[in-house]
Amino acid sequence: MPRFALLEHTGAPDDPAGLHFDLLLEGPRACRTWRLVERPGPGGPAVAAHELAPHRLAWLDCVEEEVSGGRGIARRVDAGTFAVVALDADTLDAATSIVIAVSGAASSGRMRIEAVGAGWAVSMMDAS
Repeated sequence: MPRFALLEHTGAPDDPAGLHFDLLLEGPRACRTWRLVERPGPGGPAVAAHELAPHRLAWLDCVEEEVSGGRGIARRVDAGTFAVVALDADTLDAATSIVIAVSGAASSGRMRIEAVGAGWAVSMMDAS
């Protein structure tokens, strides 16, 4: 099963809030990645997100690490595996509406990731 990670990223110079979360989904050669303004809660509202450039697969194994170029610190807050439940395209990389079932150390359930206007929204639909 492919892996996911949710990293708390602090101290990024381009982040006015000083804290955001990076959601990474494992692909064959890299992770599809989104920056989330906050951590989505089970059954809670969708949180705003922005898709980032693909990240190296090594970030899936990060526990706590300095980001190169003085771009802050990334610390894992959850990680595990995921299974695709629904896509609106043939591949995860091309999809603009994604539903996955995550099984992580801190959370399990269905997560929705979807393009909304010029950005994205991420929500935990349910928890088990």
